[in-house]
Amino acid sequence: MHERASTGIKGFDQMIDMLRMGDNVVWQVDSIEDYRYMTDAFIAQAKRDQRNMIYIRFASHEPILRDTEGIRVCEVDSGQGFEAFASQIRDIITEAGLDAFYVFDSLTFLLDAWHSDLMIGNFFQVTCPYLYELNTIAYFALIRNAHTYDTIARIRETTQLLLELYHIEGNYYVHPLKVWQRYSPTMFLPHLLKEQEAVSITASAETAELFSNLAYRETKRDYWEEIVKSCADARSGSGELQEEKKRLLLELLVGKNSRIYDLCVEYFTLEDVVRVACREIGSGYIGGKSVGMLLARRMLVKDPADAARFQPLLEPNDSYYLGADIFYTYIVQNGCWSLRTRQKTKEGYFTYAPELKKRILEGSFPEMIRDHFVRMLEYYGQSPIIVRSSSLLEDNFGNAFAGKYESVFCPNQGSPEERLRAFEDAVKTVYASTMNEDALQYRVSRGLAQKDEQMAVLVQRVSGDYFGDYFFPHLAGMGNSSNLYVWDKDIDMNAGMLRLVFGLGTRAVDRIIGDYARIVTLDDPLRTPLIQAGDERKFSQHYVDVLNLRENRFMSIDLDDALALDIKTDKSIFAQMDYDEYQRLRELGYRNRKPPYSLNFRKLLKDTPFPGLMRDVLALLARKYDYPVDIEFTANFRRDGSFRINLLQCRPLQTKGLGKTVELPRITGKDDCIFYTKGNFMGGNVRLPIDYVIYVDARGYAGKSEQEKYTIARLIGELNRKLGDKNLMLIGPGRFGTTTPSLGVPVHFTELNRVQVMCEYSSSALGLMPELSYGSHFFQDLVETGIFYAALFAEKEDVGFCPERFLKEENLLTQLLTHGGEHRDTLYVCRTPGVEVYSDIVSQTAVCR
Repeated sequence: MHERASTGIKGFDQMIDMLRMGDNVVWQVDSIEDYRYMTDAFIAQAKRDQRNMIYIRFASHEPILRDTEGIRVCEVDSGQGFEAFASQIRDIITEAGLDAFYVFDSLTFLLDAWHSDLMIGNFFQVTCPYLYELNTIAYFALIRNAHTYDTIARIRETTQLLLELYHIEGNYYVHPLKVWQRYSPTMFLPHLLKEQEAVSITASAETAELFSNLAYRETKRDYWEEIVKSCADARSGSGELQEEKKRLLLELLVGKNSRIYDLCVEYFTLEDVVRVACREIGSGYIGGKSVGMLLARRMLVKDPADAARFQPLLEPNDSYYLGADIFYTYIVQNGCWSLRTRQKTKEGYFTYAPELKKRILEGSFPEMIRDHFVRMLEYYGQSPIIVRSSSLLEDNFGNAFAGKYESVFCPNQGSPEERLRAFEDAVKTVYASTMNEDALQYRVSRGLAQKDEQMAVLVQRVSGDYFGDYFFPHLAGMGNSSNLYVWDKDIDMNAGMLRLVFGLGTRAVDRIIGDYARIVTLDDPLRTPLIQAGDERKFSQHYVDVLNLRENRFMSIDLDDALALDIKTDKSIFAQMDYDEYQRLRELGYRNRKPPYSLNFRKLLKDTPFPGLMRDVLALLARKYDYPVDIEFTANFRRDGSFRINLLQCRPLQTKGLGKTVELPRITGKDDCIFYTKGNFMGGNVRLPIDYVIYVDARGYAGKSEQEKYTIARLIGELNRKLGDKNLMLIGPGRFGTTTPSLGVPVHFTELNRVQVMCEYSSSALGLMPELSYGSHFFQDLVETGIFYAALFAEKEDVGFCPERFLKEENLLTQLLTHGGEHRDTLYVCRTPGVEVYSDIVSQTAVCR
């Protein structure tokens, strides 16, 4: 039995059979003054009983408590957002401990800060149980008719007492709607309060007369919907009104006081923003990926001359946006808030993440949100869609989060129930990816571990067409307005670069086993990367990522199988028959095979306006961002060879700039330095001192088992952490970050994120070759972290590599790590005092000596 306490009004105490410790008491009132009538009595009694009293002050209305002597007043800024606000109040409650008495400002005034009924319900659902757990009593107020039925229902379900307070002709009437675990025959009748008395109104005539005086409550539209409607209505208003409403909506969708917000104000019209708001499910921010995509598309058509050029070539955008408030609602409604609170602490950051991820994947969405999902899926029908992360910090100035969160393709086939289930699973996967170790490590490394990272979701129609049982676009890729990786002194860094694939763009952003995207320098699109004569086919794309609509799944198919389909345009735009390979196969006895295709995009780059268009798109976006940009796109072609592009993503490309010119040391020969290369590096002009070199020997590595190769990758991660405060250079054969140990060392980016210099070197005899995977997520991580990169093609005349210069030093592996000694013939750690890395962009020269 909970201890009883008084409301300060004896008749009211009798009416509800006293307050009980643990009670949350919610008053629905018409004014703050009416709420104050009840709190004054409650606090006066609490003072007489010498209770620990706390007033939570956050609203813009007049203070509820005028006399705060003996009361702890805690001011909390609701404008900092839901998570920070709820967490701060939780901290106050924790500090106050057991048996405290609380008065909160009116929750209705949180609408001024959050513009969302949904979030007020969430706040109450995470705060009320914690107050109950600590055996407190707390008073809350809601202004009558200011909230939706759904919000009131969620509060009713959570609170112990829900009461209507009416002030009619100078009299106060209380009508209990919920009184938990108490009952009397007259408890739920209206009562007239007369000083210390509470007189029940039992006669039907009196009751009817009382309630007939109250205004009929129509169905209340959500506060967010009211704002969107008022903004939509303003489209026919004055220019000043339109600008005011545009800024209001942008603050609610994008957030304010940021460079991205300023760009949105400059380029969006009120009409643009209203259209976005009308396609948002839920409320709250739509996240960085959504904003970047919308902003870039608007930049391309804002000026009439640009619109005439680009508008006919752009596929329309009909995306939906799941507001960040749904993410919080999902966490709260599935009972994960307390676990999330523990995970946000320094001690629990990594410890609780796996459990929270599991709970998120196992949760379910509230019916009101599922209803919106159903209507959205009805809109798309059976067209494939992709569910993409769009967190608050993602794709913003300073933080790209490239590849850290999930995107999930939904082929969207099957019954409506099956499609809904697949979509919900996709959204859960995106939500759960906030607990991926790579994402958590990235946030720590960027100083974002304690930042409020809400996850919004971008739902896009997959760009492409049906080809038999398959669905895919003709082209997909990444583009950068600044070419940061130059292998030829004649390359114009400012012309930009593309990374092209045939089919879905997944192969453009990941390092794929034995598959290579086509790198295009836009100053000379036909320029080929560093490939030996005769190796063009080997270093090209061999598989195509598609959606299999018959099997309702994502898959990869052989390039020749894809090109055997009727792809509804000229295949030669993308690929040519490889007669040299055909002849080789015939000589090997494969005489019944058709000539295979080689995907080189030669006709696309030579005979179509595509490369020129993409160069202009990148240049325009970079100019309007006043910053280098990185885009994702698709292109689909018609039978006549014309095409349209779909701009799927745009974000600022995090670069350090070229830096000041560096004077290079004089080199007398290839063995006069650790390495020397003309071109094939990235990172600007640098002069970097190196304290330690971590080196993987190619021959030793090639002789290891696959499991041992993974062990070496983990050892590098341990060295990365242990020596993270030193200047490190990592050198290894083939590709770092690959998922295939035979092609290089399978380290995760978080296992090398503290090195200053990363070098990949070639060993043709062992089949190990560097490959930057320009535009991939791994590339984005290198650029953003500021790691200097060099590819050392040891067989080339203008490249020197002499690891013997540091291998003569002692191998410190077993001194730094207590295990791994069996790999000291392959993995070396050497101190290198006096060693420096130099690079000069103009001469395209990098030296380490």
